[in-house]
Amino acid sequence: MLLELALQTCGLSLSYKFLTAIMRLVILEDYDQASEWAAKYICNRIIQFKPSQGRYFTLGSTPLGCYKKLIEYHKNGDLSFKYVKTFNMDEYVGLPRNHPESYHSYMWNNFFKHIDIDPNNAHILDGNAPDLQAECDAFEKKIEEAGGIDLFVGGIGPDGHIAFNEPGSSLSSRTRLKTLAMDTILANAKYFDGDLSKVPTMALTVGVGTVMDAREVRTHLVLVACVFSRLVGIDTGIESKEIFVLQVMILITGAHKAFALYKAIEEGVNHMWTVSAFQQHPRTIFVCDEDATLELRVKTVKYFKGEH
Repeated sequence: MLLELALQTCGLSLSYKFLTAIMRLVILEDYDQASEWAAKYICNRIIQFKPSQGRYFTLGSTPLGCYKKLIEYHKNGDLSFKYVKTFNMDEYVGLPRNHPESYHSYMWNNFFKHIDIDPNNAHILDGNAPDLQAECDAFEKKIEEAGGIDLFVGGIGPDGHIAFNEPGSSLSSRTRLKTLAMDTILANAKYFDGDLSKVPTMALTVGVGTVMDAREVRTHLVLVACVFSRLVGIDTGIESKEIFVLQVMILITGAHKAFALYKAIEEGVNHMWTVSAFQQHPRTIFVCDEDATLELRVKTVKYFKGEH
């Protein structure tokens, strides 16, 4: 009411709508079902967006199981990536781009070469750039120029880190250089023949704040009032900016990540468990399998299963 009176005082005749803050937990039977659910969600979001020349859909990183299903949808003629831009979350520092364990190689071998994406629209950090901070700043700029990320999709580590935002990372952090935690180095050793000396110890990564950001798009009709934490849309009927809240989808599968899921949704926001920051995002979906729910309270599981 106070907001409405203030707007009337300014001579504006407005109606306003509320964009509901939602955190969902979708529980599937196993990894394959969770990957398929996420892939179908991504596919539907792209199709509903109706991307075209000058109107690109922007996608953050996606776990491997999703890539396989998205490739299948593309080959069946159900989905095109011609007007999709992607931004991967991270890249090792000092690892050659053509190394089989670099994220450049991973993405091209497992996804990009199988779809119709324009290579210029596939953005991956360069861990061999001469100026790493400049590379990080340029990456943030590219995301901004793309209008923000429409849908961010990612997995987490057993310690709850998102991208390479290790425990203790700032929840307002931006794309930057990070030293990897020993737990992460040990976990990644299996990809380097078990030889710790071969595992990179540093990486470039998007920040938690990067993922949490809303995007701004030139449009008309809607002006978002930040006094309600970007959750109130006001129909102005005039040319302005619309701030779209990006969607975040986190895939968590396996019993070894059950404690991280518990920390993500049942305890408070904590920079030692960076995934917990998404409790404060207006549009977060956690997609998990049954094994990942082992640390959750029974009433929590029943509540979220009762939603669907």
